[in-house]
Amino acid sequence: MSDKQWEQVLWKRQPFPDNYVPPSFLSSLRRNSNFRPYSYWKLVSLCYPIAQHICTIFIFLATFVRIKERMLDPRLLVWASIFAFALGYLVWQAVEIQLASKFRQVRKPTNHAKTVKSSILAFLALLSLSPVMKTLTASTSSDSIWAIAACLFILNALIANYSSPRPEIYTRESLTSVLSINAAISASVVLASRLPDDISVFALMLYAVVLFAMFPVLRHRLQAASSGFQAFLTVLLSAISVLLTAPLSPFVAWIYGGVLSLVLFAAPAALVWAQRYKNELKGSWDVAVPRVNRRRRGKSVAMMEHLHQRRLGG
Repeated sequence: MSDKQWEQVLWKRQPFPDNYVPPSFLSSLRRNSNFRPYSYWKLVSLCYPIAQHICTIFIFLATFVRIKERMLDPRLLVWASIFAFALGYLVWQAVEIQLASKFRQVRKPTNHAKTVKSSILAFLALLSLSPVMKTLTASTSSDSIWAIAACLFILNALIANYSSPRPEIYTRESLTSVLSINAAISASVVLASRLPDDISVFALMLYAVVLFAMFPVLRHRLQAASSGFQAFLTVLLSAISVLLTAPLSPFVAWIYGGVLSLVLFAAPAALVWAQRYKNELKGSWDVAVPRVNRRRRGKSVAMMEHLHQRRLGG
């Protein structure tokens, strides 16, 4: 074999076989070059939105049981839902004003009259549809209703939007987030069909709209707040869900506490433990990734479009 040094090129003829491996093959080996170790408490803070969402489902189920067993006046729930909607709307406006002033953005004026009008229309629509929803699943057994509701709530939790938004940019809800809301509302409809009267159905559906359609959007916007506020909100929702469930079933309350502990503490600990086994190898044998200058690429595309328009015009 020649003393000529091997070069890693294809266009040049070299006196080496095709399967030649140079002695310096492993010298460029890189192990976990892009690896960033996770911090346990950072992972715990990232799990706050998941725990908050699960607590929301637990709170709704406890409220449903109380209405079904006539332990809660549905008219009180209606007024509580209206108050929660008004409070959430004020918090939303305050957050938008604060973010606009912080990032020096021009904020569009809000049409409060249109918001009130839309809210009243939704209120009247739920009120008129309550008799229909009450008899919607009259021919379906209760066991099937519980199974359908459980599957829909699990789907709601699995595809919900837990990402952290950029505070300076308002983004619309993603498709999975909309599907998650639809799953929760559908579960609420099938559960409401098992309530004894129309006012109970209306109260539960109004409560479901506030809890599953409006509160997740507000909570997603509030994720830009400090980690201390997110921890406070998580503890508050966890305490409410457990305290509402404990008088109904202490065993279920213990299950709720176990699920929240698993999500908040056990899952981050398992991820921190598993990252020690991460072993990603990189080297000169990896496929090269081209880096395209976006500005030049944009000019090239514009030039091609211009030439295409001239051909069509000619």
